[in-house]
Amino acid sequence: MHQLIKKVLVTEEQIIARSKELAKQITNDYAGKEAPLFVALLKGSVPFLAELVKHVEMDIEFDFMDVSSYEGTESIGDIKILKDLDRSIKGLDIILVEDIVDTGRTLTTVKQTLLNKGANSVKIVTLLDKPDRRVVEIKAEYTGFEIENEFVVGFGLDYNQKFRNLPYIGVLKDECYR
Repeated sequence: MHQLIKKVLVTEEQIIARSKELAKQITNDYAGKEAPLFVALLKGSVPFLAELVKHVEMDIEFDFMDVSSYEGTESIGDIKILKDLDRSIKGLDIILVEDIVDTGRTLTTVKQTLLNKGANSVKIVTLLDKPDRRVVEIKAEYTGFEIENEFVVGFGLDYNQKFRNLPYIGVLKDECYR
């Protein structure tokens, strides 16, 4: 365990096992239909996307958006699209891949943006859900783990761009950000 981590909330083994379960659910939900386009939100969702898609049993494509709403440990509520999709999504079903659903602001804005661009449907798959922090009502169709209101890092999640490479989800020691 990293010296600045107070505790591990979700182990690497748990993440892999749950990613397999979510991939099976998605595969079953889209059986006999055209495969959805997976749209991952940079940068945090990349490790989760990589683990998830290894287990999806259909030919899929993925693309990326880069959106920002955080400074330090707090969502500032101002959503900025820094990188848009590289292709048209008109008429496509989308699986929006996120690392964590926190306040709900980012996902609500991105989901509506994708629908406005002509997506047929937008479903959300998230590694983590933190419902106690929700200020905008949104629910993921596929959720890895529900967690308490603690600031977490690892497996893509960061604190000031650090700790993304940890293979687990952990809670930083308080002295790191207070």
